[in-house]
Amino acid sequence: MCGIIAYAGKNNATDCIYEGLKNLEYRGYDSAGIAVKRGDDIFVCKREGRVKNLEEGINGVRGRFAIGHTRWATHGKPSDRNAHPHFVGGFYVVHNGIIENYAELKAELLAEGRSFFSETDSEVIPHLINKYYEGDLLCAVALAVRRLKGSYALCIMHENFSGVIAVCNKSPAILGYGKGEYFVCSDAPAIADMAEEICVLCDGDIAVITEKSVKIYNDRLELQVRERVANFASKASLDLGDCPHYMLKEIKEIPTAVQNTITACEAVDLQKLSAFLQGVDKVVLTGCGTAFHTCLIAKDWVEEFCSLCAVAETAGEWRYKKSPVNEKTLVVAVSQSGETADTLEAARLAKKYGARVIAITNVGYSAITRIADFTIPVVAGAEICVAATKSYCAQLISLWFLIAVLAKVNASTYEQLFKRAYTMPQLCEKTINGLSLDALCEKIKEASGVYFIGRGLDCAVAKEGSLKLKEVSLKPGEGYASGELKHGTLALIDKSTYSVAVMSDENLCEKNLSAIKQITARGGKVAAVCSCKEYIKKLLSVCDFVISIPKCDRALSPIISVLPLQYIAYKVAVLCGCDPDKPRNLAKSVTVE
Repeated sequence: MCGIIAYAGKNNATDCIYEGLKNLEYRGYDSAGIAVKRGDDIFVCKREGRVKNLEEGINGVRGRFAIGHTRWATHGKPSDRNAHPHFVGGFYVVHNGIIENYAELKAELLAEGRSFFSETDSEVIPHLINKYYEGDLLCAVALAVRRLKGSYALCIMHENFSGVIAVCNKSPAILGYGKGEYFVCSDAPAIADMAEEICVLCDGDIAVITEKSVKIYNDRLELQVRERVANFASKASLDLGDCPHYMLKEIKEIPTAVQNTITACEAVDLQKLSAFLQGVDKVVLTGCGTAFHTCLIAKDWVEEFCSLCAVAETAGEWRYKKSPVNEKTLVVAVSQSGETADTLEAARLAKKYGARVIAITNVGYSAITRIADFTIPVVAGAEICVAATKSYCAQLISLWFLIAVLAKVNASTYEQLFKRAYTMPQLCEKTINGLSLDALCEKIKEASGVYFIGRGLDCAVAKEGSLKLKEVSLKPGEGYASGELKHGTLALIDKSTYSVAVMSDENLCEKNLSAIKQITARGGKVAAVCSCKEYIKKLLSVCDFVISIPKCDRALSPIISVLPLQYIAYKVAVLCGCDPDKPRNLAKSVTVE
């Protein structure tokens, strides 16, 4: 969840790190810091808040080696003191991840007479390196990290070493290769347009980076060769264009993300995937947050089109359950970043018990792709806003492709099923272009609570709509199955609340209409999102607002019906004075458990 970046090369490291930290702002953070090697000493600047708070402190500072960090607090409140880098005895460290045994290590180090400056788990790391250092920095780092339990990507500098050491374990660390310069980062956009090639470190790797070379060792300090690939991250993807926020820009990019994902899925080796799916008798779909909501939808698809038992579970819960899986179980792990800690652990557990694992991810070089047996790509492009929008729609296309192939294995026709998605890019564009919801958003802004309801596939969409609104506008509320209102939620309804009903299945419209009347009868106001034209007139007579969306394939309707809900979340956030791109307390890539 934190961001790390390091530089070794011929240019001014301070400028490169500051630019990289700005590129990492989308991950979400509460403080930032930088350490720059200037000859025989190392300069440090750490500030609570945004990256721009560093600018005055680092002005005029020059050096050829530096490390930087954006922190998302896990241990210790946001403050200058708790910001990274942490340093002890000439050793400087930035850390992404979480050290699970830090309390035990800290107690040991305190007993040895050492002092701690911060409240963080990360500070034990420079203490351990200092403890084991006897003139060989690589050896000291290797001994120190062997004591650590948890997840960590580290960048380390020492006053007597002209370079940077990077370490990776269950947290992303990417090497970047430029012209006479090298980088380390937690996410490729950090070094967009700076590095021509990248290399993803494997768990246990220790990389020694100087201005002349990069050497990668495993945890036994044996030299390794890791594949280098082109760095496709571009500053162009970080450009807001004519949009005031990334969230709005990314909503507008949904038609392209959907089309690009359709094209990428069609390039997947169909024969190889079909063979991999032979004999599957149960499907477990797992993810977190928005990814979990796509799993809920795909669960219904599996049951309807593949006639297989399917379950959707949040990864953070499923990994602790004694859920029966075996070699005939397919586990589908969905993660936008491919680095979501709980989803990675769920995938590892599935592999441990012999299940087949497929990854659905937007990042082809991420950790989830190295765990999974097979990866189906999501091609949404860089998603900078913390709240997922275009990745949700693109994930559904990838899941639809998987279900189409699985249906083929179970005697259906893949081509006919998958081709039903071909109209989605145009329908997405038509829907987005037709949104005019400012008056509704003004009303929702004033509501004390906002409740989203739906039946069938629309229930998952309601949950996603509620999540989006809570994330970016801080409006309390929830997403519910329409039929559950009368079993408790109606107690919350009064004239100060607002509800949004999602209606895209004509077979369930009458039931949804009944739920709407239950709300209005208790003074609540309702807006309806409906694709069933024959119900629009009925809705206008009972609803405060009606959003008519294009009619589309019932099974694929969650890709369309979510679009007004995403826009509502965005607009209400802006009206409430919130930054929709950087929600309070949240981060883009959740790499801690």
